Parts: sequence; structure tokens; C-alpha cells
Amino acid sequence: MTTVFIAGSITIKQLDFKVQERIMNILHQGFDVIVGDADGVDASIQRFLVNEQYQQVTVFCSGDKPRNNVGGWAIHPVTTYHKPGSRAYFTAKDIAMAEAADTGLMIWDAKSTGTLSNVIELLSRKKAAWVFVNQDKEFQAVKNVQGLELLLERMNPSDRLMADSKIGLTEKLNTLRSREAQAMLLAASSQPQEEAPAC
Repeated sequence: MTTVFIAGSITIKQLDFKVQERIMNILHQGFDVIVGDADGVDASIQRFLVNEQYQQVTVFCSGDKPRNNVGGWAIHPVTTYHKPGSRAYFTAKDIAMAEAADTGLMIWDAKSTGTLSNVIELLSRKKAAWVFVNQDKEFQAVKNVQGLELLLERMNPSDRLMADSKIGLTEKLNTLRSREAQAMLLAASSQPQEEAPAC
């Protein structure tokens, strides 16, 4: 069964109609949905799922108790020894969701480093994400480093600098590039070599 990680920026309070359509497509296919417990998009997603009376939902949270669980669904508490309320504390839950998911649907304000980190965590596990860029009202597929680079072009320079400061964006991008290049070299070296033509 396919599991979809749905998340987004805390600044976004309303789900765009295009996002609602995409979520409905997920529900119609009977996929399992995992969602976080934050305010903003997480809470909006939860309310949408409740309105659709969808039951195949698991709420992930750092620590024992979710901040939001509108539908009273099963919870997946993630143990973390980081300071409660810190970035690292909540990131533990996001990493666990990237591990558990097969693919992701992200709703992004083109600046949130949390949502961007989710895309990177999925990509580092060779999992695709569909990112809805809220102000542009369009989806961007991120299936490889090139897709991520195209997504990053939507950030303004100051937000890009902030992402470097908060999550080491440039370093993570370079790591992903290196991994992708190594994978391509390995794939090329495993191809059977053609015999040289006889002279």
C-alpha cells in the first residue's frame, strides 16, 4: 500500500483548490496518509481529511502527545532526546515521516525551511515529492537534484541565505549532487561493455 507524507508551511492556513483536488485523488486511490501535528498546513490537512471522513490516517508527533489530532486517528509518537520545542525536536518527527512514506505532497510558501527539509529528506531516500508552490499556484515535481534546483529558483535570495543558515541548504544540495553523480557512474559501469570490432 502506498503511503503519502502530506505537509507544508506553518504560514499557510488555507488549502488551495488545486491542493484539495490532489488530496482527493490520493484518497480515491485508498492510499495511507501520514501527517504531522503542527498548526498551519498540518492542521488544515487534518480538517480536510476529517471533512472527507477519511480513516487511513496516522498523525506523527515528537514526544508522546500530538498538538493537533482533529480526527482522533492513530498516532505515531517519535522518541527524541532533543530539547522539547526546539527545531531538532520537531525535525525528528519529520525524518520519521520521510522514512515511512513512499512519496510526498508538500504545500510550500517558497521560504519555509521545514517544508524544504522534508523534500530533501525524501529525495535523499530516493523518494519523489510533489511540491505546491503556494504563491505561484502550481506544482513542481522533485524526483532528482535537477527538480530540487528548479524548486529552489523560486526562492528569493534572502530566503535562500536564511535556508543556508538554518539547515545548511548548499551543503545538503552538494551532498545530493555527489550521490546522484556516483549512482550514475555505478549504473554506467555495470552496463555490459560492447566488444571492440575485429580489425
